[in-house]
Amino acid sequence: MSAAEAGGVFHRARGRTLDAFSSEKEREWKGPFYFIQGADPQFGLMKAWATGDCDNGGDEWEQEIRLAEQAVQAINKLNPKPKFFVLCGDLVHAMPGRPWRKEQTEDLQQVLRTVDSDIPLVLVSGNHDVGNAPTPETIAEFQRTWGDDYFSFWVGGVLFLVLNSQFLYDASRCPALKQEQDRWLEQQLRSAGQRACRHAVVFQHIPLFLQSIGEDDDYFNLTKSVRKEMADKFVEAGVKAVFSGHYHRNAGGTYRNLDMVVSSAIGCQLGKDAHGLRVVVVTAEKIVHRYYSLDELSEKGIEDDLMDLLKEN
Repeated sequence: MSAAEAGGVFHRARGRTLDAFSSEKEREWKGPFYFIQGADPQFGLMKAWATGDCDNGGDEWEQEIRLAEQAVQAINKLNPKPKFFVLCGDLVHAMPGRPWRKEQTEDLQQVLRTVDSDIPLVLVSGNHDVGNAPTPETIAEFQRTWGDDYFSFWVGGVLFLVLNSQFLYDASRCPALKQEQDRWLEQQLRSAGQRACRHAVVFQHIPLFLQSIGEDDDYFNLTKSVRKEMADKFVEAGVKAVFSGHYHRNAGGTYRNLDMVVSSAIGCQLGKDAHGLRVVVVTAEKIVHRYYSLDELSEKGIEDDLMDLLKEN
């Protein structure tokens, strides 16, 4: 599928915003709502992980196609419909320039074509989407294929910020692009404080931390100095939660009232969690979330206690 064709399937972020939502109309709080978070469909990883060759493997992804289809079918059945469906990175496994990237991308786009047209897609870049050490070329490729790599949008009085976390991990090959995101983020965080949004929420692929702000540096988190700097900025701007993927397991913790939520994968599991999605309910006072296996969400839907929160005034 060409980029132009993909653009007809979903609203891609352009101009650092998502035109699926009217920024003016959506700045006002209208009552509770919910959205769905997924992460790491990562077409190709299950075969690569099974064969022990994550760098060069991944020439089959039928399992991931079926799982992504199940996820979309479960979302489409939900009533009321979620405000949006966010995918927190690692859309495909093949890194930029590697074999099977084009085919994996086309197959994922084919699945995403079937998301209900009333449920906007929010697409976050991961390390496999732009490279562990991204370059201007890999960022440009992501933008052509999926849309902007960082942007913001408003829904129901809540400000959502989508970040390219690879700039926080290794921007050595694109320092100017990192500086641009840094400046943009500073402006967005100022706006969050000045415009009295009901909540502010961040989406990024790599978690700030997996369990606690002081944990050791790891492949699956940001370095201590970076995570502390970012977490403090978020807290001071009133950000309530950061939603991430990358870990392929459920995890998370809190820091100064900031909720760090790490969701397991739609695709390959590296721990004991089930392939799944996270339901996130936003009320006037709080953000409540729960991880569901794809089977649970498909067969039972959202549980009554979460549905009751949507009825609150």
